[in-house]
Amino acid sequence: MQRSLLFKIAIVGLLAILLYVPLGMIQATIWERMHYREEAVRSITADSVSEQVIVGPVLVVPYTETWEDESFDATLNRTTRRQLSANKKHYIYPNEMQVTGNIDTDQRYRGIHKVLVYTGHHKITGDFMLPELSNMVQKDNPKAIITLTEKPYIAMGLSDTRGLRNFPKLMWDEQSIEFKQGSKLSSFQRGIHAGLDGVNLASAKQVKFKIDLDVDGIEKLSFAPLAKNNQVTLTSNWPHVQYGGRFLPSPKGRINTDKNVSANWNISSLSSNAQQQMTRLENAGNAVKVASGTSLNDDGSPTSSASPIDIFSVSYIEPVNIYTQADRAVKYGLMFVALTFAAFFLFEVLKQLPIHPVQYTLVGLALVIFFLLLVSLSEKISFVLAYLTASAACILLIGIYLANVLHNWKRGLGFGVALTVLYGILFGLLSSENNAMMMGSLLLFAVLSGIMLATRKVDWYNLGKPATDTAFDHA
Repeated sequence: MQRSLLFKIAIVGLLAILLYVPLGMIQATIWERMHYREEAVRSITADSVSEQVIVGPVLVVPYTETWEDESFDATLNRTTRRQLSANKKHYIYPNEMQVTGNIDTDQRYRGIHKVLVYTGHHKITGDFMLPELSNMVQKDNPKAIITLTEKPYIAMGLSDTRGLRNFPKLMWDEQSIEFKQGSKLSSFQRGIHAGLDGVNLASAKQVKFKIDLDVDGIEKLSFAPLAKNNQVTLTSNWPHVQYGGRFLPSPKGRINTDKNVSANWNISSLSSNAQQQMTRLENAGNAVKVASGTSLNDDGSPTSSASPIDIFSVSYIEPVNIYTQADRAVKYGLMFVALTFAAFFLFEVLKQLPIHPVQYTLVGLALVIFFLLLVSLSEKISFVLAYLTASAACILLIGIYLANVLHNWKRGLGFGVALTVLYGILFGLLSSENNAMMMGSLLLFAVLSGIMLATRKVDWYNLGKPATDTAFDHA
């Protein structure tokens, strides 16, 4: 192979690698725009309300254990008795709990960035099985006497009480009780509580309850399944949702249409450790680790020393995250440049029409500019329309330019058609994330097959030699 050909291959390869620099700069710009959107979410959260985590309701029974302690004093040779006491709380979780929530979503803007907010209208019903007071005695202290130190109360944890839309009331055994500020839970102090008068623990009893809770939030809503049997049904007017946490909704309980979505969870205490986790955390007085791995103290500040509690969640998301899609597109940018340069090089080899390195560079930069156009346009219009506009502009520019470089409009048109196919394949890769690897590998295999078939009769040793030298060799 001639030295000039090897030199040309090296120059083209170096140009392709150098074009990775502007691609990297565009990718950094995309990450910066992602950061701006996160700042927009934090700004709205600071001004209004954050993601919501609903914990409870929980029935808390404060009580005092009193008992006598006997010890033998060898010095005095007598037995001494002391009366001891300890203040404790007994936590009772619902036996059955049904939550029916209707979620209305809206959009708020910080500059060009859009953030989804919601208002949830929740009807929470169920029942508690009140225990007999004597059964609350700890097994390790069976002689203790139990007395109620203050009236029991219903506690509910709410991660951001700024989102409360109404003044919630508790219907407790046909009695209406207003909630007050603070959950009075040591593990999740933000929330509300309602004191209960006249609770009779002389014998076990079943009591029904009902709570109407209207609460605002941003993007994500989570629940802790604290009841023995939890049935939660959420319906929203935003059809694009993502489920998370320890439990997914029942497959048969999902209904998706173009205008709304409904999901149903059926979770029993046999499949969740939420009750044990909550009791342990309450007794330890630690902070609960809540949604998305975020730990909140009682003042809403994050903490890293919290234990987790089982939750499930639903997030209301944009159907297309333009920055994620654009970031994925840039990752294919070097492949775009390499394939285009390979096509140019083959054209030089097969048609013997030299293309200057400057012309390689200009076409490569036009391909790179596509990704910057895609990001900037998608912030103003839909991602699909932005993709079509940016790709059409770049294909038209490169097609017109190559029609003059290659001295034939048909050749420019041919390259334009090839780029159209390439952009179409890239859009397929972006739209089908689950099949992206398979589609990408098939594309590379098809390109390699085309190159091999197109050059199968090329004599690479004689390529680039003067015609006279070739004739002399044959002679």
